Amino acid sequence: MSIVINSFLGKFGFWARQRFPLLSSNAYLKLQFVTRHKQQDAYTKMFLEQADQGEVPMPNVVNIETINRCNSTCEFCSANIHAECRPFQQMTDELYHSIIDQLHDWGYKGHLTLYGNNEPWLDKRIIELHKYAREKLPDSFIFMSTNGLLLNVEKLDAIKPYINQLIINNYALEYKLHPGVQKVYDHVKAHPEEYQDLEIEIQMRYLKEVLTNRAGSSPNKQATEKVIEETCLLPFTDMWITPDGRVGLCCCDNFEKTNLADLNEMPVKEAWNSPKMQAARKAIAAGRQNYAFCKHCDFIDAGFRMTMVKHILEGNQEAAHRAGGHERT
Repeated sequence: MSIVINSFLGKFGFWARQRFPLLSSNAYLKLQFVTRHKQQDAYTKMFLEQADQGEVPMPNVVNIETINRCNSTCEFCSANIHAECRPFQQMTDELYHSIIDQLHDWGYKGHLTLYGNNEPWLDKRIIELHKYAREKLPDSFIFMSTNGLLLNVEKLDAIKPYINQLIINNYALEYKLHPGVQKVYDHVKAHPEEYQDLEIEIQMRYLKEVLTNRAGSSPNKQATEKVIEETCLLPFTDMWITPDGRVGLCCCDNFEKTNLADLNEMPVKEAWNSPKMQAARKAIAAGRQNYAFCKHCDFIDAGFRMTMVKHILEGNQEAAHRAGGHERT
């Protein structure tokens, strides 16, 4: 494994997002919608056909937000410290252990991340939570996404036995690493043998970039009246769990408006295919215009989900399992 620094289109892309934020966002999204259309439709069709036969595919990614706070000022996200309006919540140990235990009993081997619209290192239990997940789900691909502001070498060494991948989103106004992230990068580069089992990816992100409207929750790109008729993969690939145990539709529900199941009232497996969840999937599969929450949402995942979907459609589950995690648009 290795530590790498990535940025979409490199320094030029970073510069473009600084100078022409809306143009860069819209051009990127248009390209992604055009290139992903067929595979998205194929996967949603396959999923619903299997579900109708009583064999609902497992989620490819389980997202567990253990604390609903962040410490960054990213202007595209409503979880930034200036825009956050959610009541503070932290998942109880009992609920967390119950979710992980149920995933174990279900035979879950997919991707797991203890991350949502938040910064995972704000949860002081985060190392122990990852340790428990690794013990119970030894075959799962566990990845952590962090902005790196609280990360140091000591924390890196503490978390590395329990994760497969560490994604550091270096949100900044300039194309340079934060001091703490730079120290981590230099240390890993100097001691590669200590991190041979961990993939570390640093993504250079512009702090004020314009991304998607996130169903109207993005502070710097509100939803317009334009109706989006594409389908969306997230309700078919991701299980989205909030700190109080509710199952929402996706990561774009920053204000937690959707409530499709409650893990305090039903098991994880049943929640994944709750009547509300399945009704939402059937509507969205035919186009976002058929589901009110998604009607004007221009979100499209920028990460690894399309790679996973491609492998699954080809019948290569092992390759899908190995596909690394990635930050969302």
